[in-house]
Amino acid sequence: MAISRVLLALVLAGGAGSALAHGGHSGAHFGAGLAHPFSGLDHVLAMLAVGIYALRQGGAGRWLLPAGFVAAMLAGAALGALGAEVPAVEAGIASSVLVLGLLIAAAVRLPLAAALPLVSVFAVFHGYAHFAEMGGAGLMSYALGFVTATAMLHAMGFALARWMPETPLAQGIKRVLGGAMAATGLVLLGS
Repeated sequence: MAISRVLLALVLAGGAGSALAHGGHSGAHFGAGLAHPFSGLDHVLAMLAVGIYALRQGGAGRWLLPAGFVAAMLAGAALGALGAEVPAVEAGIASSVLVLGLLIAAAVRLPLAAALPLVSVFAVFHGYAHFAEMGGAGLMSYALGFVTATAMLHAMGFALARWMPETPLAQGIKRVLGGAMAATGLVLLGS
């Protein structure tokens, strides 16, 4: 029940951005930042996968993986804002979909000391890409938008994984979902 309330609050917060879509508001570009993670299948799948995979971690990993992803994503955006060059951004994003999908498909539970740096490296690529698509938006409001969208996608992945029972059939469905994510990542790498 609590997850559905969080999701509802995030959706309502996301809708607030469209009310600020006209000039003259300090949050005028929140909506653009909110929309960007939803604009590509690669971002959507990677962020859902972080939520799904976080549930597998258990304990503090359930919130550390999504929080670490968001923090590293902001660091990636900051690198872009500072004019740093991050090589192979699209390949890094596609690799995030591939690797996270494989971890879900194989039902692998990495130790948190390995999983957190892994998702953080991938998040840097996502953050850098978000910044690159910012255009003339104000960095703070735009970043608030893409952080909100990312949290929404993480929560949706977590809720989906939590909603599924711990039956062999449900675990098989999660594995197939992970396999589909991995296959999509492989296709994206080849593009």
